[in-house]
Amino acid sequence: QMRLVESGGGLVQTGGSLRLSCGTSGRTLSVYVMGWFRQVPGKEREFVGGITRTGDSTYYGNSVKDRFIISRDNAKNTVDLQMNSLKPEDTAAYYCVAAVVRPRDGNWESASSYDYWGQGTQVTVSA
Repeated sequence: QMRLVESGGGLVQTGGSLRLSCGTSGRTLSVYVMGWFRQVPGKEREFVGGITRTGDSTYYGNSVKDRFIISRDNAKNTVDLQMNSLKPEDTAAYYCVAAVVRPRDGNWESASSYDYWGQGTQVTVSA
């Protein structure tokens, strides 16, 4: 069982930036399609972004497009989420995810496309 570990969450003011990172031990992330979801208590998980194994393609949820950037460094075995121009509505727990099989077009936003989930890191954006 692969264990994904997120880091980098915290409190930031509106308009600020944060960088989340996801790593693991004992496994090579390069064989997985990676992504990020977020969730607010009482609401469904929301797709934030996804990245292919080589990093040649990225996908984003509509609410974060043009503000967030997902990237990966397979040599370092990490996947990052750079979050810019943060808004209070970005407040959520952010989860790193991994998929064995690349989601089909249109399925990147489906939580069921991903096989492994981290424990989450909290991001809070103050007004």
